[in-house]
Amino acid sequence: MSEFLSLEGRTALVTGAARGIGKAIAKTLAARGANIVVVDLRMDLAEEAAQEITATGRKAIALEADVSNQESVKAMIKTALAKFGKIDILVNNAGITRDGLIMRMKEADWDLVLDINLKGAFNCAQALARPMMKNRYGRIINITSVSGITGQAGQTNYSSSKAGLIGFTKALAKELGSRNITVNAVAPGFIETVLTEELPDEVRDISLKLTPMARFGKPEDIANAVAFLAAEESSFITGVTLQVDGGMVM
Repeated sequence: MSEFLSLEGRTALVTGAARGIGKAIAKTLAARGANIVVVDLRMDLAEEAAQEITATGRKAIALEADVSNQESVKAMIKTALAKFGKIDILVNNAGITRDGLIMRMKEADWDLVLDINLKGAFNCAQALARPMMKNRYGRIINITSVSGITGQAGQTNYSSSKAGLIGFTKALAKELGSRNITVNAVAPGFIETVLTEELPDEVRDISLKLTPMARFGKPEDIANAVAFLAAEESSFITGVTLQVDGGMVM
């Protein structure tokens, strides 16, 4: 393995890592040398992802956690630290959508999206801030969205949560920078996943027309950006939102 973007000796914790973008991130970081904590509510899929990683010779464990629940996150982090001794890289990827026009949006759908997408990142970052500060090293990478930059009709809850992640990233970067902890965000555009496959053809066609590169992204496109922000080569980059969107937003 090339020393460029090497994560040898590092341990990464990725939330929402059982499938899609999260799984691609976990596998890419493992390929760069990191040990992986696969966190998800779907333990069956999380265990499959962890087994795929261990089959490559890297260490990986699957842990269940509801990122919106602080006590659940604390218990998960405690187990992860007991297993690996440290967490160097946190990727806040867990997220959901509950789309709908605001006139018909249920309060429960607003709360759930904000609790998982935004509060979940807060819970995980807060639980790992002290251990990272003690080690004087850390990489926190939040997966936001171009919807958090431009807004998206029918997604007031989702867009708000992702815009909040961008502000959260900047504020936390200022808090932790002096301790050699960087905090950055990655904003995916339209990425081919199980979720986007379920979208109407009209929505997919519009998204493709808005993308200058004339194609949709792959989970690996996001994973490669995360790997860069997790590596030593990005050590002087913090508070940044890296758009990986094929030029959709510029």
